[in-house]
Amino acid sequence: MHMKTGVEQSVYAIFLLSLLPDKAVLPGEAISQQLGASATYFQKLLRKLVSADLITSVPGAKGGFRLKKKLEEIRIYDVYVAIEGQQTLYSSSGILNDMLELQAEDQCCLLANLMQEAETAWKSVLKRETIAYLAEEMQEERFKSKLECLQAWVKEKMVL
Repeated sequence: MHMKTGVEQSVYAIFLLSLLPDKAVLPGEAISQQLGASATYFQKLLRKLVSADLITSVPGAKGGFRLKKKLEEIRIYDVYVAIEGQQTLYSSSGILNDMLELQAEDQCCLLANLMQEAETAWKSVLKRETIAYLAEEMQEERFKSKLECLQAWVKEKMVL
């Protein structure tokens, strides 16, 4: 399994939006620059987050994005689904059936149950943790000076 960078970028975009004061917005272009993402590609990610009701888009010259929910309400899994969708990670290609030349009524995939169990476990961890958990981790002493710089950057780029 390989998760695209869009999920990671989206999680940290939501974190950036959490640094905004009430009623302020952050332009999508500023967020994409901060995260090192293509502005065009990142706009697509932001639209997916808006469609998932995780963030709000404010149109206009003084527009941008802000959180729609509290960090405690946004699960990492919610971001994953918004960006990647609901598809399962494993899909049998029928190799065992071909290898054993099984008839239609005998076809199976011995990996399917194991892969489903692994996916269920993986999803349960993502459903358990919220963006608030990550924001709390960012409060560690080792991030203090960098977080202060990031907060200053948000203050400089935000639109009221």
